[in-house]
Amino acid sequence: MKLDILAIGAHPDDVELSCGGTLAKEVANGKKVGIVDLTRGELGTRGTAETRDVEASNAAKILGVHARTNLRFADGFFVNDKTHQLELIKSIRYYRPEIIICNAIDDRHIDHPKGSQLVSDACFLSGLKKIETIYKNEIQEPWRPKVVYHYIQWKDLEPDLVVDVTGYMQKKIDSVLAYKTQFYNPDSKEPETPISSKNFTDSVEYRARNLGRLVGVEYAEGYTVERLVAVDSLFDVK
Repeated sequence: MKLDILAIGAHPDDVELSCGGTLAKEVANGKKVGIVDLTRGELGTRGTAETRDVEASNAAKILGVHARTNLRFADGFFVNDKTHQLELIKSIRYYRPEIIICNAIDDRHIDHPKGSQLVSDACFLSGLKKIETIYKNEIQEPWRPKVVYHYIQWKDLEPDLVVDVTGYMQKKIDSVLAYKTQFYNPDSKEPETPISSKNFTDSVEYRARNLGRLVGVEYAEGYTVERLVAVDSLFDVK
């Protein structure tokens, strides 16, 4: 399956929280979009790996993405080594995305910067023809995405670019709230976590609204980049 965009997250819900509006917008614009989760979030305080599987599937349906897979790396303990890189390379070569969006380069959760660097390294290595991979009994051809963007998560990193997601915030929020075990629920008997407060749930909207304010739109999502962003004309910048 050839995708236009592949969004990768260390945990199910990383993508929805950080770039769900962008993905929903690109799907509406006719782009083929997929998600790869590195882990099942099995170390999460609330819920289980099994409930996260169901929630991730429901969230994907809300966003309208064309594919979602989970590499089942060890939550909290995966590393950026040859074994993990090769598994991720198989997914990159299978989906052949033009653009990859992945975890924040710096963040509170240790898996986020680890996942960020793992994806960046795998994207580079995926373009080397002397690295041989076989997926679904087929020898894969090299593939390197044109660009890698890193979304912003817990920490308020300064974005290098923002995407106007006005008109797609409700779909983003709905996809986030598909993770019923993880976020604010006054009736839940599970332990409180940094992401289970009402303030955190509200932050999904007010952070996007604040980024939008800075660029003159209602809502926006921010990204950092690995290389300079080029435009054909100064008039391409809004």
